[in-house]
Order: sequence, then C-alpha cells, then structure tokens
Amino acid sequence: MTQESPALYVVPTPLGNLGDMTQRAIEILRQVPWVAVEDTRHSAPLLRHYGCTARMLAAHEHNEEAAAQQVIARLAEGESVALVSDAGTPAVSDPGARLVARVRTAGFRVVPLPGPCAAVTALSASGLAEAHFLFYGFLPARARQREDALRGLTALPYALVFYEAPHRILDTVAALAEVFGSERTLVIARELSKLFETIHSCPLAEAHDWLMADANRQRGEFVLLVSGAPEAADDGEGERVLGLLLDEGLPVRQAAKLAHSITGAGKNAMYELALTIRKNV
Repeated sequence: MTQESPALYVVPTPLGNLGDMTQRAIEILRQVPWVAVEDTRHSAPLLRHYGCTARMLAAHEHNEEAAAQQVIARLAEGESVALVSDAGTPAVSDPGARLVARVRTAGFRVVPLPGPCAAVTALSASGLAEAHFLFYGFLPARARQREDALRGLTALPYALVFYEAPHRILDTVAALAEVFGSERTLVIARELSKLFETIHSCPLAEAHDWLMADANRQRGEFVLLVSGAPEAADDGEGERVLGLLLDEGLPVRQAAKLAHSITGAGKNAMYELALTIRKNV
C-alpha cells in the first residue's frame, strides 16, 4: 500500500469475538488514513481497540452513492480507504456493493481481504451434507413476498442459507415449515462467536416449538440453514428417458444430467444406471 497506488480495501470485521480479526486486517486499518464505516458509533470502539487512528466517513445503505463519491475523491488524492461493516464481510447482506462498483468503475483498485462471514461460519458447523449451497441472505419482511420468495426455492437440491433478525425469527421459521414441509432439516445458528452462541438442528416441524421453549432462543442475530429438496422418486420415466438419451449417443454424464433435469429422477441414481446400461451394451 503506497501513496502512488491507492486502493479501497474491503476489510471483514469480527462477528463478535475480537480475536477473530486477522493480522492483515489490523495492519490495513492501522495504515489507511480513512475508513468507510456502516455506523461510526459502532466502529469507533473497534478501531480504537486495534490501535487504528484513521478518520471515519459514513457509508451505509441510505448514503452509499454519496459515500462512494467521497471515497473516490480520497483515492484520487492518493489516499487509500478501508471499507468495513458493523460485523462480518462488507457487501454480503450489508452495505458496500454499490460503493465497490463505483470505485471499480472509476478505475481504482479494490482489494478484498478474507475474514469472518456468518453464512460460511454457520455452514461449516451445520452438518448438512449437500455438496452445494445457495446463500439467499435476508428474506422479504412482508409475509406474502416472503412466501413467494420461498416457493421459488422449494425444488432446489442445495442447502439454503438465510439471515434473519430476532423480531422476525418466529414468522420466518413458520413460513419455512409451511412452504418447505415439515421433514426437511433446519439448522438454527444464533450469536455466532459470541458468549451465547447456539447451533441447533431439528426437523422444520419442531423448530417453532424449540424457539418458543425459551425466550432467549429468540434473541440475537440468526443464520438459518435448510437442507436441500430431496430427490424425487423415480417412477420409471427417468430410466426410459435415460435410455433414449444414451441411444442417441450422449455421454454417460450428460445423459444422466439431462434425465435428472427432465424427469426429476435422482441425479446419482441416473448416473449409476447409465454406467450399468453402457457397460451391458
């Protein structure tokens, strides 16, 4: 980092435990003359804790365009800027994405630092076995819009990751059970890395009662993880379509993928069956 090469540094900050701040992040915050922060009242104690003396400028969801112009002006003067949110990685369900886009469009470097992210932290301890996950973030606050958003996700075979605030947790968990059904697994991760960290796994049918059993379970910041949609049972249509695709000369993997997409039959089952069919030809 030099005056001749100014950059915007995207700096993750701890979810709760101050020990989770990386050494590189601390060094950047100590060196830059400016830090763009989501909330000056929240970030001032954090910066003091790490010995950072940079000046702050506000960059939240209501002033992000104006903040971007302030950051670009600082960069144009040869001064590097760090961007932080209240917790975790900026621009991931937090302000910052538009600011980063404007800085890049203006031709300045954007340097991302790895660090805390609530979604990945919760996923690593969830025990969900899906090979892929979809990060959704915050669902719409209104019931009808929330239900519509969830219905668009029901058939996806990926683990689904949501953020939720305490005042909406009961409504959101009820909506998840209503739309996804009672059998899918829900992992409730709250207050990650903090004193009252809780990670609880249960069928969706049991989640509401678990939250209601103790008012403390409804407090804090939440990550909700839902297991992916189960593979549809094969009624024989998958095998028929798979056979037709293989007869057309498609490779095993491609034929299995297409048979799964067309009929909903299990992808792994279609692949194994395709191998058997091709072997016996």
